Amino acid sequence: MALMPVSDALATVLAGAEPLAEETVALDNAYHRVLARDVAARRTQPPQAMSAMDGYAVRAADAATVGAELTMIGEVAAGRPFTGVVGASEAVRIFTGGVVPDGADAVVIQEDTVADGKRITIKEAAIVGRHIRPAGVDFREGDVLLRKGTRLTERDLSLAAGMNHPALAVRRRPRVAILATGDELVMPGSTPGAGQIVFSNGYALHALARAEGAETIDLGIAADTVAATTAGIRRARECGADILITTGGASVGDHDLVRPALQAEGFEMAFWKIAMRPGKPMMHGHLGAMRVIGLPGNPVSSYVCGFLFMVPLIRALAGRSRVHHRRERAVLGRDVGPNDIREDYLRARLEEREDGTLVAVPVNHQDSSLLANLAAAQALLVRAPFAPKAEAGTPCEVLRLPV
Repeated sequence: MALMPVSDALATVLAGAEPLAEETVALDNAYHRVLARDVAARRTQPPQAMSAMDGYAVRAADAATVGAELTMIGEVAAGRPFTGVVGASEAVRIFTGGVVPDGADAVVIQEDTVADGKRITIKEAAIVGRHIRPAGVDFREGDVLLRKGTRLTERDLSLAAGMNHPALAVRRRPRVAILATGDELVMPGSTPGAGQIVFSNGYALHALARAEGAETIDLGIAADTVAATTAGIRRARECGADILITTGGASVGDHDLVRPALQAEGFEMAFWKIAMRPGKPMMHGHLGAMRVIGLPGNPVSSYVCGFLFMVPLIRALAGRSRVHHRRERAVLGRDVGPNDIREDYLRARLEEREDGTLVAVPVNHQDSSLLANLAAAQALLVRAPFAPKAEAGTPCEVLRLPV
């Protein structure tokens, strides 16, 4: 099977990825969930004109000159409106958040007055509307302020509460099952035997998926047998996984058993092998309603492919309005050589010059097994297929990695 360009592979992974069913959750449980519907305000905020400061509600015409004297006729506190009307040469003591009483059209802050019992002397002239928050200055009933496809921030939750929504309609979280394969893998904290390595891929993949709002299912490590691999695949289906991620076993060796195990279960393969580095032996297809992404076993390849393909798929199933990673412009921090048929994703550190220019400095060693260099990188520097040699200072594109 010919190598598929990265853009075609991503389009294939996302093809038909419709948002999952909606569910209603309490506001307390809506953080980082994705809205299934637009959200409109159920009230006007503020519902009436309110004071922005502590001071006195007055008629601006009566307090237009320094030295003017007014008579205090009452008091307004937040939640306790004044029921009368402010008349000529009258003032009402008002506190922040208090409803501006009828007849008043300005607030003179307390620092600009001298109070002597009920006699108030003006030290700075009042201006119509000053220190008053008009009704609806924040939003009005019916205003659509949160849009379908928004992943809710803590600020969005505050806004939704202010709009008087105790619960919101959101998309169901995608369920991502992750199955590692390989006799050589042992868990962290173990003592590896001859030829064994400590398993690391799954920790990054679980974290990536959870950071995007998915629920993850840990299927553990399957031994290099068709029976063990098949058992893991079946567990993913029994758990109702929307996505099955496998790591390792997707290449062409005698012990690479993921593909035959999937095919024996009815797997429909969409592609196998991509024109990218790292991550060439990636696989994708469907097993019934479950989408399958077979990642390479090398930890850097596994992470890069998970970032480039799994993350956008999770976003699409979650109903996010923005699915794709955003590319940023930068300049090379050092020379890079010419590229071959594969699209390169070089691990790079980011630096920012005083003029704001973003500089991408590729790490020295790009081997797909080097975890230390992956952890030290802040971005992937994208090099197109057959890109010529480029010198430091040449414009380039980068994808920022999560922080």
